[in-house]
Amino acid sequence: MSTKTHWENAWKSADPGAKSWFQDEAVRSLEMIEDAAIAHDEAIIDVGGGASVLVDALLQRGFANLSVLDISQAALTCAQQRLDDRGLGDQGAAVRWLCADATDWQPAHPFRLWHDRAVFHFLTDAEDRAHYLAIAEKAIVPGGQLIMATFAEDGPQKCSGLPVQRYNAAMLAAAMGAGFHLVEEDREEHLTPGGIVQKFQYCRFVRL
Repeated sequence: MSTKTHWENAWKSADPGAKSWFQDEAVRSLEMIEDAAIAHDEAIIDVGGGASVLVDALLQRGFANLSVLDISQAALTCAQQRLDDRGLGDQGAAVRWLCADATDWQPAHPFRLWHDRAVFHFLTDAEDRAHYLAIAEKAIVPGGQLIMATFAEDGPQKCSGLPVQRYNAAMLAAAMGAGFHLVEEDREEHLTPGGIVQKFQYCRFVRL
């Protein structure tokens, strides 16, 4: 089964709010975005954003240059429908909804901030990680920022039936390479809708 088919099936199989990765509010991501001090008109992309509520919160805070990328069209459709249901459809119409694989994609314009919660840790193949990071380094402007959240070293070994690569802050910094400088790191204990705690590592980098 292809990666795209896996994630299309995963998103179609149940209520998005029942998924293990679902958050009612993207608290730690929003805190790091605030720390990044990005102007409201600067380009932000949520990579693997799927049906995440992060886009809702950013629109409500006045951010107006948003892109959401996901390999699953079903996930993006869930997010768009939710924005309509919440009365944010007009603002949501201005979001760039991008259905693409983060390891094989050519951004149409640069970004001031790149956010990724739980895509990078699925890249267990070194070549896939290299492709992802080459795209990110090219797409993020010098001085721009990258917020990365992965399963922590003591986090789950699998998600959605797939193996993952777990990280601590030092390991993520090493994976990012010389083009990125680590400026902030934190851990989060994410409580899934099923009541299970998943430990995440968050890091914020500046693109050199």
